[in-house]
Amino acid sequence: MAATHVTTATPSAPPPRPLEGPENRGPSSARPRLYAIDGLRFLAALAVVLYHFAARWSQVWGDEPGHVFPEIGPVLIYGVLAPELFFVISGFAILMTAWGRDVPHVVASRLARLYPSYWIAVIATSVLLLWIWPAGKDISVGEALVNLTMFQEAFGVRHVDGVYWTLWTELRFYALMVLFVAWGITRRRLLWVSALWPLAAQVAHELQVPVLQEVLVEQYAPFFAGGMLIYLMHREGQSRTAWLIVAMNAALAVRNTVPWQMHSVSTNTVFTPDPWVLGTLTAGCFALVALLTLTRVQRLRWAWLLPVGALTYPLYLVHEFWGWWLIDNLAAHADRWVVLGAAVAFSLVLAWLVHQAEKRVGPPMRRWIERKLRRRPAAPDRARAGERRDRVPAPA
Repeated sequence: MAATHVTTATPSAPPPRPLEGPENRGPSSARPRLYAIDGLRFLAALAVVLYHFAARWSQVWGDEPGHVFPEIGPVLIYGVLAPELFFVISGFAILMTAWGRDVPHVVASRLARLYPSYWIAVIATSVLLLWIWPAGKDISVGEALVNLTMFQEAFGVRHVDGVYWTLWTELRFYALMVLFVAWGITRRRLLWVSALWPLAAQVAHELQVPVLQEVLVEQYAPFFAGGMLIYLMHREGQSRTAWLIVAMNAALAVRNTVPWQMHSVSTNTVFTPDPWVLGTLTAGCFALVALLTLTRVQRLRWAWLLPVGALTYPLYLVHEFWGWWLIDNLAAHADRWVVLGAAVAFSLVLAWLVHQAEKRVGPPMRRWIERKLRRRPAAPDRARAGERRDRVPAPA
């Protein structure tokens, strides 16, 4: 991740270090990793875990989780906003990895980052629900196979695990970023895109135009755009224009998120959230990323946050049903706090195992995809190109 001293970049300046991937680090990398963002990502994932285990509706405790944990439930319900925080971080991080790179690099790095852990999680959760704990959720082998594509929502197929909904949102953002990379990322273009894209998404949302809602990532566009602008200021320095557009995106995010989450939390828990707290925390997603990347906090050098942050994605992917399965087996036999702690610890162990596998698969997968995307034309095509050159008369 990135930055100590921020200077204004020029077109010839070397790109900053990406958030992920030791393969991208070298002696020319000028910006150290933002360890604080690693820690923030992990805390957001932990908030999701605790919300699912101790606040969101499930049958595994034998009673509503909110009745089992009345002391912490009213606070844990706000963990529902963790995905929105992830989206702001993603806007920051993906622009960091994309700036100064070409399409093959961006496509390969994103696919190799998303899919290995996801495939392991889908297979593990499908095995759990199909054969070990069918009572957890009724799924079919066909649904599990479609889920392996990560495009199940586009095909109208249920998610094996409900948390996968964020991945379809991320994929659509990545597709837009690939188009942006192909066009060419500049400061001026980024400012225009970060202002007009969320406004266009808002129009599509208000008019209920399904195709545009999908393509423009509808209500989550402000989070991604705000994250990209924060990265721009991290890279090139703060500006009034960038801050005004961040503020506009934060306002759009609050406008869309508060009503939706009021309904969602009230439906899925026994608690009713405070709309003012929801609004403050939604805006806080932008403020928190800015705090950790635009102030002295960016200089934090707690290297132990790097491996902790690496558990974020696999923890998010595997915790829900495997944790519920453990709770279902232990809830009647142990103290509720012990069971909750055991479920969280078990989820962390599973995440570590997934991460160990991903470390071995991800880098070679990235290199293979990038090599395939950069491969030269087939021999017959090169031969025909040579023939055409031979037919061009030599200059007099």
